[in-house]
Amino acid sequence: MTENIQEYRNIGQNFYDKLRLLTYPVAIKFIKDYEEIPEKAQRPSKIGKKITLCQAFTMARRWGEHVAMTYEDNACITSSLVHQWKKVPIKDILESQIRSGYHKDAKAEMAVQSQYGALAKKENYFKIKDHVGFIVAPLIKTIVEPDIILVYGDPAQMTHIVQSLSYEGKYLVNSSFIGFGESCLKGVLIPYITDKPEVVLPGTGDRTLALTKEEEMAIGMPAKLISYVNENLFKSGESFNMGEPSKFFVGNIPEDFGQPAWSFLRRKVEKQENEKAKKGN
Repeated sequence: MTENIQEYRNIGQNFYDKLRLLTYPVAIKFIKDYEEIPEKAQRPSKIGKKITLCQAFTMARRWGEHVAMTYEDNACITSSLVHQWKKVPIKDILESQIRSGYHKDAKAEMAVQSQYGALAKKENYFKIKDHVGFIVAPLIKTIVEPDIILVYGDPAQMTHIVQSLSYEGKYLVNSSFIGFGESCLKGVLIPYITDKPEVVLPGTGDRTLALTKEEEMAIGMPAKLISYVNENLFKSGESFNMGEPSKFFVGNIPEDFGQPAWSFLRRKVEKQENEKAKKGN
């Protein structure tokens, strides 16, 4: 095990503990050759089975399993083709989605797919054209050095992660949602090709096949950002950060209570009102 892998494990454990996550952060490593698959990683195809990518995420985050996913292991052929593990013309992929009736008609389908425009860029195609699959692992005991980290949690936990990413104004999160292919494409593939984090609204596959709970969301990010996020957790708002578990206040808000922003703006408003009153006199 390399020093980098141990560092990812340590950060993953600290991150998991601080956010009080119910499931492990998931480490994903893209591979270009079957020889890269670790002996410890399970392959569903080796026992005559197939599962989906989101089911593999569940196995890693809930059971702590290491799973190798390739075209031969993946029941969801659409995601395999979008990942370029096998290649067909993009028009055939689009036609498959139209035939499935996910959206009203071909025009609607094209409008929705435009949200994944990063996948159509030539330079991004070359980043993934030689891939044959990826390894999925629980970050806290990963046996691979990850490219992407996918974190499931409740909306409050996602808020903390987004606040950490944007704390220094460096890694702003801009995500669009279509409710399909959210974890496998937007949570893993798009962060890989764009090098940017994406918030995930788990879709039909996650909910119906992978037992993702109704209250769960997720976020995918380049693995190099996990240390940055971990270091900046709970810094936003300083002493007024809502923390984990979330602190809350019920009842009347005292006049002198609140964040520095409130008192600053309150003084500004009062100053303006006083100046207006003087002019009126």
